[in-house]
Amino acid sequence: MPLFNLTDLTARLGREDRLLGIDPGAKTIGLALSDVRRSLASPYGSLKRAKLRANAAEIAAIARKEGVAGLVVGLPLAMDGSFGPAAQAARDWAEALSEATGLPAAMQDERLSSAAANRFLIDRADLSRAKRAEAVDRLAAAVILQAALDAASHAAAGSAGAGDSRPKP
Repeated sequence: MPLFNLTDLTARLGREDRLLGIDPGAKTIGLALSDVRRSLASPYGSLKRAKLRANAAEIAAIARKEGVAGLVVGLPLAMDGSFGPAAQAARDWAEALSEATGLPAAMQDERLSSAAANRFLIDRADLSRAKRAEAVDRLAAAVILQAALDAASHAAAGSAGAGDSRPKP
């Protein structure tokens, strides 16, 4: 299944379909879930990275259980925004995951998502290093998914008012 841009992915969703955010790490895959209005992302859990078929089966089961109809996968662009080997590997994995689960997917820039998650956990959650390591992947997935939800909401708001040139009160 080809990857979609975020606008096209959200246009394919039903009114109360949820999105699953995915932070595909080398050892752990972080997961986050949107609410049914697709305005808020919450950390959901994490999976141990395994063969694609096994991870796809776990993700498909979560999708069925939680009413998920689309995936948002983190895209690890370089800090200058360039598309390197890590981004290509993530893109290939997202395409294969989409095909294996039968769920449409879009990619979302994940630069600094893990750093933001770690900063939050250090500053606000007062967790030990070991506890932070367990939580950072799912929180990073929530950061990625929230960025996608915000972008989709902003795009929808922009297109909704595009044909109306009257001043707003």
